[in-house]
Order: sequence, then C-alpha cells, then structure tokens
Amino acid sequence: MKKLLLASAAIAVTSGMGHAEDVKLGILYGFTGPIESLTGHMANASEAAIAEVNASGKSPFVFSAVRGDSTCVDAAAAQTAAEKMVTSDGVKGILGGDCSGVTGAVLQNVARPNGIVMVSPSATSPALTTAEDDGLFFRTAPSDAREGEIAAEILMEKGVKSIALTYSNSDYGKGLAEAIATSFEKVGGKVNINIPHEDGKSDYSAEVASLAAAGGDILVVAGYVDQGGKGIIQASLDSGAFSQFEIPGGMVGDSLTDHFGTQIDGSYGQVPQSDSPGAAVLTEMGKANSPAYDATSPYTMESYDAAALIMLAINAAGSSDPKVYKDKITEIANGPADGSGVKILPGELGKALELIAAGTAIDYDGASGVTLIGPGESAGRYKEFEIKGGKFETVKFR
Repeated sequence: MKKLLLASAAIAVTSGMGHAEDVKLGILYGFTGPIESLTGHMANASEAAIAEVNASGKSPFVFSAVRGDSTCVDAAAAQTAAEKMVTSDGVKGILGGDCSGVTGAVLQNVARPNGIVMVSPSATSPALTTAEDDGLFFRTAPSDAREGEIAAEILMEKGVKSIALTYSNSDYGKGLAEAIATSFEKVGGKVNINIPHEDGKSDYSAEVASLAAAGGDILVVAGYVDQGGKGIIQASLDSGAFSQFEIPGGMVGDSLTDHFGTQIDGSYGQVPQSDSPGAAVLTEMGKANSPAYDATSPYTMESYDAAALIMLAINAAGSSDPKVYKDKITEIANGPADGSGVKILPGELGKALELIAAGTAIDYDGASGVTLIGPGESAGRYKEFEIKGGKFETVKFR
C-alpha cells in the first residue's frame, strides 16, 4: 500500500533543534475588484485552516499567512503582489490567484520563474488546464468546461430552446461563455447572440439593446457579481428586456440578491460547491470561527481545502521546498488507488498530521470532496439553485 511518509530526517532535525520551522503562505485573492464580496469569506477560511494546523501542535512547521490583493482583473497588480510575497515575504506557496486571468499571469511570470506552488480555489478557465506549469499549479475548483455542460443540462431541463449570452471580457468570461455556448448547442439549443461586456462601465444599455434585439428565452450572464454582470442585469430590468437570468458561478453572491431582491425571482443557475460530508462540517465550523466565514459562500470551501492541501503536502514531504512538496499534493488529495487512505474532513487536520507522521496513507476529502484529475485539476461538483423570495435556494447537487 502506498504510504504518505513524513521524512524522518526532518523530524530529527526539528526535534533536535527544539524549534519549528516558520513557513509563510501567500493568500492572493481579490480583496478589491469584481468579486470582493466573496473574498473575505475565502481568506478567512484559508486562515482558519492555517490556525487549525498550528493549534494542533502536530506539525514541525508553524504556518502563517501573508495577504495580497490580486484585484481579480489587473494582471500587473496581481504580479506585483505575488512578487512581493515571494521576494520580500519569502512565502513557500501561494493560495490563489482567484480570477483566471490574473492567475495565469502570476503562474507564468512569478510562480514558474521562482518555483512556487500555487493552489487556486476559484480560477476556473479551461485554458489553465493546458497551461505550462512545471507541476506547480493546482486548483480545488473545477474547470468551466464542466460548468458549461452543467448549465446546458439545466437549461434543457427548464425547456429553454434559445438563449442570449453575454460575458465579462476577461479570461474567465471568455472561457465560460465558450463552454456554455458549445455545450448548449451540442444538446440542441440555439445561441442567438454571444457578446462581451466590459467591466467598470456605468451604463450597459447598448449591450442590453443588442441582446434584446437578438432575443432568447433567457439571458445568460457570465460575468462578475460586483461588476459588469450586475450592471447588465440592472439595465435589463430597467428596460424590460429580460426579467429572468441564468446565473453562472462568478455571479453568485449575497451582494446580488441583496441588491435586486425579488426582482430576479425565477432566475437560476449553478456554482461549484459540494454536498460532501465535509461541507456540512465546515459550514458549522465557519459559524463558530473568529472571524466567522460563510462556508456556503462561493469558493469558500475550496479555499479552506487549498490551504489544507499545501500544509499537509509540506508535512508529508518533510520539506517546505515547493519543488519537493509539490509531488505530494495529488497523493494527499486522492489517497492510494486501492481506496485504503483514511478520509480526512475539515476539523481533522491534526488527525491527518498524526497519520502522516506515523506513515499511514490519508485521502483528504475536505469540504469540497477534493479529488484531483489530470494535471492538478479538480473533478468538482456543482450546486444548482433558484432565486425565490429574493434568496438563493438550493435545488440539488450535480
């Protein structure tokens, strides 16, 4: 049986010195920008995992977090923040980025040149699947290629025969829109129009006029919850062009329903989220944590899991060197092929560290039911929801 072994030499060194190695991890999320209403929950969950490991006293490493603002959309700013993390702060891994475009830029221009591992909880562009990464890039959220298939399934089940589609003119928006359009047409649907919108505008009436002219049973808005996507919905409601929307993951957040209330009742969509046993555990942990976080907020479960994977991999390798511990991440996430690994859920990171130290194989399931496929890809699950009474209501998981 394949084992996850903590290097005995590392244990001997740290025990002999009587001093744990300090390891900094970067948290590169969009604390400003089009998903800023989500990233507080994401960062708090990542830091909760770090605190859990430290409190257990079971690791020869003491972890701390260094926050940096990716802005979600400004690649230059994200790279600057990441470079500071690596060169000044000395991080040994980066949780993030969050949005796909900035994540790809940081991967190529900061992580690869410096040999730094990145585990993103929310960068979902299909282009990242084939990006050159030297084995350094992983993600706990599934690719938008899969979300396109899920969206098409939901639309067909709702009896939708044609759609109007608009997307954020970003790597995330382009990739998701292509996935939705391709998948919907593959199952017999018609895409009447598929056009981008720029984030940061004050008026989207021109875009909505084009979408309305083309028509469709529903408007699919592949945008950002705190940016252009919200503006598209507002302009649609103001003009009467559309009153019902299909809402992908980047649009899902309480700030959407807080703003529109019951005006968008009847709208529906999907967001990466799991119904695994660990999901309920982390939801309760988040309520009790200080600062609290909402584990059901998009990409929050994946953020806890991203931090846990890096820390457990470092312990399994007995080294904080990214070139060494990167090879343990998939092993930690998936466990032995024969299924003999001990399942690890949120709140059990101390238990996981004990098992690793004893040479016992683990299978980190976490909050999001982590399974990695291909080159660091997450298999993922999706929550289907409807908006009723101005609130998101879960329909089922797929």
